[in-house]
Amino acid sequence: MISLAPPFTKALSVMHKIEAAGFEAYFVGGSVRDTLLHQPINDVDIATSALPEEIKTIFPKTVDVGIEHGTVMVLWKGEHYEITTFRTESTYQDFRRPDEVTFVRSLKEDLKRRDFTVNALAMDQKGNIIDYFDGQTDLANKVIRAVGSPHERFHEDALRMMRAVRFISQLGFKMEKETIAAIEKNHALLEKIAVERIQVEFLKMLMGIGRKNGLLIFIETGLFKYCPGLRNHEKALEAFAKNQLNLSTSLSAWTFLLFYLEVKSEEVEPFLRAWKCSRKEIQQVETAYRALKVRMNRSLDRLELYQTGLEIALEVEKMAESFGIPVYPLQVKETYESLPIKSKKALAITGNDLISSLKIEPSREIGLLLEKAEKAVLEGKVGNETIQILNWLKEER
Repeated sequence: MISLAPPFTKALSVMHKIEAAGFEAYFVGGSVRDTLLHQPINDVDIATSALPEEIKTIFPKTVDVGIEHGTVMVLWKGEHYEITTFRTESTYQDFRRPDEVTFVRSLKEDLKRRDFTVNALAMDQKGNIIDYFDGQTDLANKVIRAVGSPHERFHEDALRMMRAVRFISQLGFKMEKETIAAIEKNHALLEKIAVERIQVEFLKMLMGIGRKNGLLIFIETGLFKYCPGLRNHEKALEAFAKNQLNLSTSLSAWTFLLFYLEVKSEEVEPFLRAWKCSRKEIQQVETAYRALKVRMNRSLDRLELYQTGLEIALEVEKMAESFGIPVYPLQVKETYESLPIKSKKALAITGNDLISSLKIEPSREIGLLLEKAEKAVLEGKVGNETIQILNWLKEER
C-alpha cells in the first residue's frame, strides 16, 4: 500500500461514487507507474467495470470524448476525469485501431491489452497496487517489456514500437530482448502510422534522460528508416545519440538533429514540413539553426542578434555550450537590450512615409528601402527618428 498523492485524493470522491453504484473503479496506467517511480503526477486515468451509459447515469455532467472506445469525461467538483470502461479489443487490420471493442467487467482482461508491463498497473482507492504482469519487478529492474506477446502488441498498434524507445529514453530504462527482437521484425509497420503520432513519441525520445540508449535502439531496430528524412542517415544519428547535448526543448531537439544531419538551410522547411511541424515552429527552428551555425564560429553580431531574437539567441547559447564553446548569455542579453529597435514595427518609418516623402510608387523598392533603413538604425548609422531616416535614405539613393 502506498500513500496517495493529491491528484489521486482529489479523484477519490469520483471513485467512491462509482463504487457506491455497485461498480469497480481503479486508477490505471502512467499515473500509477510514475507514483511507484516517485515522479510528479499530473492527470489520473480511471478504469471501471461500469459501462459508458452507466457512468452517464451516475454523474450529472459528462462529455462523450471517446464513447465508442468506452471513455466518458466526467465533470466533477471543478475538475474533469476521463473514465474508461474495462475492455478487450479484436483484430487490428490497420495496425492502429481495433476493428471492434468489447466492454468487459474484468480488470485483468482490460490490463492484458495494454502495451508494456510498467503501464499495466492499477491502484485502488486505498493505495493497493494490482499487478497481474509483474510490472513492479520490471520497474525495479528498469526494464521495458511488452505485456504478453510483443508481436501481438505491435500488430495491434504499431506506434507502440516508438513508445517503447520513447520510454527507454524518458525513464532511463533498458529494453527486454524479446521486445527488441519484435521491433526489429515488425519495424516496417511504422509506415502505417500517421507522422503526427510518430512525431510526438520521437520528440519525447530526443528529450529524455536516456536519449542515448533510446536513440541507439531506435537505430538498431530500423525504426529510423520509416521516419521522414532519416532513412539514409544512420551514421549521423549514431553520432547524434552518443554526444552529450542539452536537449531541453523541442526547438533544441530539432535544431541539433538538423545540425548532425547536416541539412542545408534551404532544405530545413521541407524536412520539418514532412514531420508535420507547424509554420511557427518551422520558422523558429530555421532561425535557431541559422544562428547555431554562426555561433559555432563566433558570437552573433547586433544584426544577427536582432534577427534571431533574445529568447532563441539565449537557447542557442545553451546549444553552443554543449559543444564546449564558451558562452556569454549575460552579454547576449545586454547587447540585445541595447538595440535601438527590437522589431520592424518599432522602425520610425513606414512604407507610406516613403511613398509620400520620397515620391516612390508602390513597388518592391519600398521593401528594400525599409530593410536598408532597419539595418542602418541597428548599426547606429542613423537614429530611429522619421526625419533622420528619410534624410539618410535620400542621401543614400
